[in-house]
Amino acid sequence: MADGVVEFGRNGSGPEADGRLDSSAFHRNHAAIAAALEAFLRGQRGDVLEIGSGTGQHAVEFSGRLPDIVWWPTDLNENHLRSIAAWRTHTNRENMRPPLRLDAGAKDWRLDALGLPSEFIAMFCANVIHIAPWAVAEGLFAAAGRHLAAHGRLFLYGPFRRDGTHNAPSNAAFDASLSRQNPEWGIRDTADLRALAKTNGLRLIETAEMPANNAVLTFARAP
Repeated sequence: MADGVVEFGRNGSGPEADGRLDSSAFHRNHAAIAAALEAFLRGQRGDVLEIGSGTGQHAVEFSGRLPDIVWWPTDLNENHLRSIAAWRTHTNRENMRPPLRLDAGAKDWRLDALGLPSEFIAMFCANVIHIAPWAVAEGLFAAAGRHLAAHGRLFLYGPFRRDGTHNAPSNAAFDASLSRQNPEWGIRDTADLRALAKTNGLRLIETAEMPANNAVLTFARAP
């Protein structure tokens, strides 16, 4: 089954005293996601923007694996921002920047006003667009179209329907549960994401299967 929708404290007992949260999904998926990211990022230098950084564990893990990359974590949730900052302090990641509050559903992210670079070699977003209104997916792809470098990539991790069909019964059940929680939520379809990418000058170039019936979709600029 796809990764769930919960805020985790370590061992279910609440956050650490410094605010660090621990996600069980991170422990299941980070190695597989890292392989997909490193295939492109290994040996490069530049900035990577993470949208919806959650607990911050992906940010500290991937910035640690890729010391030549400057990692910019963002989130909208104050508890998450606190956790990201605490994990950054705890791990002393010099190439990981302090977390910034970003509303991915905004039409213009105004990165300059946030002190962010205007161009990134990659953008990474995990487990966000199925627990957010469709406007967040629209904002994400619009920003990727504006702010990715010419050779850049958008990496999108999570559960996805594949051209109208769920790839596992558990994902179909998960999709139904999301809709019950919020009618604006739901597992997004690759066909809809390809169309959104095309609107913003991008194209889907790879689908990498991940544990628990998830995937990493990689988008690049359309030729």
